Formats: sequence, structure tokens, C-alpha cells
Amino acid sequence: MADLKLLEDLIALAQTGSFVRAAELRHVTHPAFGRRIRALEAWAGAPLVERQRQPVTLTAEGEALLKTAAQVVEQMGQVRHRIRSSGAGGEAVLRIATGRSLARTLVADWIARLRLRAPKVLTEGTQVELSTGMMQDMAARLEQGRVDLLCCYEHPALSVQLSPGRYRYMTLGTDKLVPVSQADSRGRARYALLEGGQSAPLITYAGGLAMERIVGDRLETTPYSLTPFLRSDSLDAAHGAVAKGLGVAWLPWSMVAADCRRGALAALGGRSDEIAFEVRLYRSRARLADLAEAVWEATANRKA
Repeated sequence: MADLKLLEDLIALAQTGSFVRAAELRHVTHPAFGRRIRALEAWAGAPLVERQRQPVTLTAEGEALLKTAAQVVEQMGQVRHRIRSSGAGGEAVLRIATGRSLARTLVADWIARLRLRAPKVLTEGTQVELSTGMMQDMAARLEQGRVDLLCCYEHPALSVQLSPGRYRYMTLGTDKLVPVSQADSRGRARYALLEGGQSAPLITYAGGLAMERIVGDRLETTPYSLTPFLRSDSLDAAHGAVAKGLGVAWLPWSMVAADCRRGALAALGGRSDEIAFEVRLYRSRARLADLAEAVWEATANRKA
């Protein structure tokens, strides 16, 4: 039997169509990833990948193995979850994957409601294990059965590639990205969004961050004069840079609303400059551990 990680490598390669992106997703170097795929081909006794095509595609043998690999990885993930569904002291454990900014805003509020409001699902004797990181890595955790639920952003410029046949979702909430600037003591914005004229310094996001793709899609068509100044790998860092007066950034309203109300930050532009998006909660269609099922049902009922 091939090593489970090699089957996961094949799945990542099929999803990305790129040895480089698949290696990044699997947290190994490009050469090491290539060696692992060749090891899987040696085990299978046949070429599994059409390397001369871009994007990379699988051979007929590779596609056949991919189907079984997906089933094996999912089944092993389910078994692992059942084994680990209780903590060391017998506590039921809910495992959630999400982004760093969502973890401290919408997800934190959602967990608080489950813990503090009737009917209380996260009672004494339950625990929550929260994993944060790049959304593609968090989606991989769900696919590998390492978490029960995935909470992520959804926007036409950014879509989590999860098979509808294996996963379902509910909309946990909606939010919007709003261009903001530091405000002076009178509440006036330090920078303005202008068509032509003086350019404002732009604070944007590093590649790989969900917001980089959402904001980047808008910036391609924005009429405003903006000069890239700072790129950040987190929303929190971008928020801090705006608060220090370093430029303009598109930030989630849930993150900056309180700052704007108290006059520390000022929202710029109008409704047409806002970028609406959903926050979705994904799960496997297969039955989850009892606590995760209870959380999913309670969340769905509260939204009804």
C-alpha cells in the first residue's frame, strides 16, 4: 500500500495542476514533491502524470488512482476523527479551521454564542480546537479529515474548491471590505480617494492571503489614484498600518466599524467602493462526530 501522504500529494497535484503550487500546498520543496510523485509512480508501475502539459494533468492510470486515493484519504480522515473526537480527559472536541482575521471576529462571536446562549451546545466537558492559516491550507485540513468544519470567505474572485458532492455549506454571515484611512482629531480622513490628482499610498495584501485576490480584483478597475506602499500578510497588520496613518486599505467592516464610529478611522468613498462577500461554513456530507453535528444543527436553526 502506498504511503497515505503520497496519495494526498496526488490529490493536491490534481487540484492545482501545478507541481509548484501543489508543493506549496503540501509544505515541501518543489524537488521533494517531484520525488514523492515519482515514488508513487514506481509503486503503481505506470506513469500517473502528463508532465508536458500545462496545467499538469493526470494520465488515465493517474485518474483511476485518484478516485481511490480520494476515497481512502476521506475514509482514513473519518476514522481519525472518530478516534480523536474525545480529548485526553474524555472531553468532546470540536475542530474548526479558519483564517486569522475570521478567528478573532466572526468565528469568535459564533463560538461565544454556542457557549453562552441557549441552547448551549459548547457546554462544560467540551473543547474547541481552532486552526488558522492560509485558506487553501485550511481547506486541505477539511479534505484530510483533520477538522470538522471550515469557516472561510466566499467571493467570485476567491472560491474554495471543494466538491459539492462531498461537502456542503451554509452562509454564516456577510461582511464587506471598506476603504479606510486614519482620521484626524476632527474625524477627517488623512487620505482621500481621488480620480487623478494627488495619489494616496495603498496598503494591500501579500499573495496567498484571501483578501489579496478579492481586493486585487477590484483594484484592477478602480478609477482612483493609488500608489502601492505596503504589502501585508495579515489583515491585523494592515489594520495597524492604517491606524498609524501609513495609507489606505480595504478592510472588513466587522474589523473597523468600531474604529470608524469613535473617529479613529474614516471610511472613504461610497457604496460602489465597498466589496461585499460571504462567510461560509463548510462540512463533509458524511456524518460528523456528535458534537460537530450538534454545532452544525444549532447554527442552522439559529439562522432559520
